[in-house]
Amino acid sequence: QVQLVESGGGLVQPGGSLRLSCAASGIILSANTPGWYRQAPGKEREMVALLNSVGSAWYADSVKGRFTISRDSAKNTVQLQMNSLKPEDTAVYYCKVATAWGQGTQVTVSS
Repeated sequence: QVQLVESGGGLVQPGGSLRLSCAASGIILSANTPGWYRQAPGKEREMVALLNSVGSAWYADSVKGRFTISRDSAKNTVQLQMNSLKPEDTAVYYCKVATAWGQGTQVTVSS
């Protein structure tokens, strides 16, 4: 059974940074394509970043140059470094691998 647990969300001022982490069990992240998604109030869930097994990454246009996805194969975790955060980045952020989703972590960008 695959389990994903996100951490690292919180409240940050515009221009600040946060680092999200997703710990996986029951699946090897480095052999799959884990991704980060987000859902803002009243909006559909959207892809933020993906990282495939050979290390290629894809980003939503809205976060390119500000967010970086990475993984720690030894710890079987995937991270999302978020810099230059904007109020429009406010959302619940989810980790996804194959068909499994984490429970989500809230990110709020506000002054």
